[in-house]
Amino acid sequence: MIKVERHITVERSPVDCFRYLADFSTCEQWDPAVYRAEKLTTGAPRVGSEFRLVVSVAGRRRTLRYRIEEMTAGQRLVLRGRAAGLETTETIKCTADGNNKCRIDYRGEFSLRGPLARFKPMLKPLTKRMVRHAMDGLQRALTINYTAPRQGWASYIADRSILAGEALFTDRGYFAMSNRSHAEFMDGRVVAVTGATGGIGRAIAAEYARLGARIVLIGRNSQRLADAAQYVHDFAGADATAVDTIEADLLDISQIQKAGAELLERHPQLDVLVNNAGAMFDTFEHSVDGIERTVAINLVAPFVLTEAVMPALLAAQGRVVNMSSGGMYAAKLDIKALAGTPDSHGALSAYARAKRALVALNAHWSRRYGDAGVIFNAMHPGWVATPGVADALPRFNAVLGPILRDARMGADTAVWLGASAAAARANGAFFLDRTPRPTALVPGTGFKPSQAQSLYAWLRNTTGIEIHVLR
Repeated sequence: MIKVERHITVERSPVDCFRYLADFSTCEQWDPAVYRAEKLTTGAPRVGSEFRLVVSVAGRRRTLRYRIEEMTAGQRLVLRGRAAGLETTETIKCTADGNNKCRIDYRGEFSLRGPLARFKPMLKPLTKRMVRHAMDGLQRALTINYTAPRQGWASYIADRSILAGEALFTDRGYFAMSNRSHAEFMDGRVVAVTGATGGIGRAIAAEYARLGARIVLIGRNSQRLADAAQYVHDFAGADATAVDTIEADLLDISQIQKAGAELLERHPQLDVLVNNAGAMFDTFEHSVDGIERTVAINLVAPFVLTEAVMPALLAAQGRVVNMSSGGMYAAKLDIKALAGTPDSHGALSAYARAKRALVALNAHWSRRYGDAGVIFNAMHPGWVATPGVADALPRFNAVLGPILRDARMGADTAVWLGASAAAARANGAFFLDRTPRPTALVPGTGFKPSQAQSLYAWLRNTTGIEIHVLR
């Protein structure tokens, strides 16, 4: 048997630390050896809850099953893990250490069987090193960072070399982050997510719910909304009343306005709005409002909904997260081209133009409403393997499939932007992997504030909606 003990101290309450650790699937956020972890038992963590971990050891991936054997709320957690040739008993204790600090004590007992037992002399130092790295990661995860995010020189150079920057759009970029944790709880706050019935949107909603936020899912299909609400509830162990839905077709301005009015009525204070819904269309068609569909869903819908709920965002001093795409780097802000024509329509180019315009709109919003306390940031989720990508870009999906991000990786920055103290110090920026990135890399694709203001005027004229007027 290999025995390992280690402890750390963090400036958090024992209650917070235990809450984060009790859902042991969060270990993928702080343990470098864990590639993926999921809670297999629905509901809040309890004795008997089971977890599945995929762990990378010496370049190979192994699957472990963990079960909570004992739990003393806010204090002690005992887990038993099993894999081929391995059984572990791991005990985690959280105790107050004065001045709102918490001491976390870890004790692991690793029993080796079969062929693995012969490698005990080699595995003992490896196990101790893995535990040390995991506890160091846990300390980072539970330490709240208040520093404004900045781009480092390595990603700066990678972005400007284009190809190296694109390599970070894969899961490699996600794993390169030194801290992937979501440990800043959001109890009492309200988060609305569009396009939340699957893919990245559903993953965003689920993670916010795990942090304790009240969630409003916005989508066009009532059954898919109900299914997504159940998924979010099961993932987070949230109370059923903490997950709400609003049905609306975001290709229809009148339905978006109705959804906004309903959201305002239910939640006069809205802490986070995630404009996640988006789509790419192969054929040229107009929405019911006479707007090209790519522009309607990726640009007009966020504009109309955000303006509709602005009173609630202002009341909460809230945040807006606008989901853009790395594809926007290939396009310039061309307001006239947003109308599109059947002859010139291309799915990728139309999508890139719309996402470029959304980033420009985000910058204008940050200037317009920033002084009133509302924070706007746009983001790129990386290259994510979703059903939408598989349908729209089958060759891209087939070639890069093994290194594409999954939905939870794509959701990471959207959750961080709405929940973290550090992100509150950024406004009007464009993010990838929690880091501000340039909005233009190709000459001629940048935009001036006056152009973003012209886009805002175009959206007002095109939609005919009443925008929120600051007093």
